[in-house]
Amino acid sequence: MKTTPSFLTCPACGHPVRLYRNPVPTVDVIIETAGGGIVLIKRKNPPPGWALPGGFVDYGETVEEAAVREALEETSLRVTLTGLFGVYSSPDRDPRQHSISTVFLATASGRPRAADDAADIGIFRKGELPALLAFDHGKILSDYFNRT
Repeated sequence: MKTTPSFLTCPACGHPVRLYRNPVPTVDVIIETAGGGIVLIKRKNPPPGWALPGGFVDYGETVEEAAVREALEETSLRVTLTGLFGVYSSPDRDPRQHSISTVFLATASGRPRAADDAADIGIFRKGELPALLAFDHGKILSDYFNRT
């Protein structure tokens, strides 16, 4: 998808400065439970649906730090990242903007509790996933449950 370049005007000298549109970095976390399920949150904000805990990477933060922070904010769980699951970058994966998600595997102890922008929380197993999944999380979870 190519777009015409946009320009801003430099406030100091008046020359045009090219404005780049870049994908936004995000993270998602597949929190594996002892019973073989994974933790999903029901989103409070659009787009609607159930989703992996995750969100935007803050400036000055590593993707690993963002994954741990987002998991804690949304699930009240302190997670231990156990590996990198994959990177998902389809330009239409998020209807709000082009984002690139680094997806991590993690474990946690304790009882998940919905917090921050999570309206509800649940533990789901393969074949028991909610019908409405946000973003491309249906694809991510299919890849996860069908990996060899």
